Amino acid sequence: MVSCEHFVNTGYEIERRHRKRIMDLKEDRRRTTEPEKRKENTAERFFRQSLERVRALRINKSVLIFGAAVILVVLAALYLHFRVSREYDILSTSQNEDTQSSAYVCLGRNLLKFGNEGVSLLDQSQQVIWNQTYEMTEPNADVSGDYAVIYDKNGTSMYVVQAEKPIGAIQVKFPVLEAKVARNGAVAAILEDGEKTWINYYASDGSLIAENQTSMENPGYPVDLAVSPNGESILVSYFQLENGIVSSYVACYNFSDEGQNQVDNIVAGFTYDNILVPQIVWINETTAVAFRENGFSVYDGSGVPKERVAKEVEGEIVSTFYNDKYIGLVFQEGEEDEKYTLKLYDISGKERVSQGFDLEYSSIGISGDRLILYNDTHISMYNLNGTLKFDSDIDEGAVKYIFQAASNRYILVSENGIHTIKTK
Repeated sequence: MVSCEHFVNTGYEIERRHRKRIMDLKEDRRRTTEPEKRKENTAERFFRQSLERVRALRINKSVLIFGAAVILVVLAALYLHFRVSREYDILSTSQNEDTQSSAYVCLGRNLLKFGNEGVSLLDQSQQVIWNQTYEMTEPNADVSGDYAVIYDKNGTSMYVVQAEKPIGAIQVKFPVLEAKVARNGAVAAILEDGEKTWINYYASDGSLIAENQTSMENPGYPVDLAVSPNGESILVSYFQLENGIVSSYVACYNFSDEGQNQVDNIVAGFTYDNILVPQIVWINETTAVAFRENGFSVYDGSGVPKERVAKEVEGEIVSTFYNDKYIGLVFQEGEEDEKYTLKLYDISGKERVSQGFDLEYSSIGISGDRLILYNDTHISMYNLNGTLKFDSDIDEGAVKYIFQAASNRYILVSENGIHTIKTK
């Protein structure tokens, strides 16, 4: 008879043996499958690394393609920026026998042609928009916005015109030395009356707004004047000579509320000792510039003007030019390869461009986004960063006038006619 305790022990021993056997089988299976798993893990890892290499190659190839495209774009931009055009196409020509006896200025996007016997406005196709006859001996013109005044220098007649139509004549008592027009058609003029001079201001219909007599003793001899675009202010540069000492006085006449209670409507004045101020201009609605022989002054012209910039320069100034944002000076350097240097300043007086050149030019100015220099046979054009963009001889006869009509398209007036050209 087997005791229960022995039975219990015997069952435990059997269970223990089974457990050991199961564990041995599991260990055998683990030893068998572990190399296979290691093989599988190695294969997966190799596949994953290979895939990453392919992806990296694809990414690197994309980066290279993108980098090459960027370089091509930069090179193309540099080529276009520094490319100098030396050829042009003639898009149209209008033979005009009056070009040699007429002068031309821009009025809006059109061409104002004026001479001894009249004035006419031409569109960019050289078609006449309107014309007006008059009689003048030495016609000169000034333009502001859509208005222009043609005046007979040393004569007594002026004529005001607008882009839409002629406005009318202004007859004065004394010879006109200089005249300037505002954007409302009002005209300021310097008139000579023997030893005296007059600074007169007229409405576009010829009626007298104001007059002011001047003399060498008080406040001096008027050299130049400028009228503000809104017609409220007139700046006059006076030459003064006292005890052999030369000076200049810039007076501001105001015909709005600021000047009503001031003597002769003068609201401000600026004196420059031992310096001449031969030119004064209004370059935009609130900014005026006085060109001195040793630099320039910039005035805040709104209300009572203040001198906010007094720029002094070295060297001989031989030409000036400007637009509504920039002030330009040309210096004579005397160098063999670069006889001249042009410098462009912003209205804060900061120099933006300095560029040497050797062209013996007869005229310089800013038209659109181009700085244009020319003589009878040659034209050079720079962008406003000082980069030469066009440089060519002209075969259409002596150049009289040129202005930018559109990008790369220009109206050229020569002795042989009026031409629309396109730079290549």
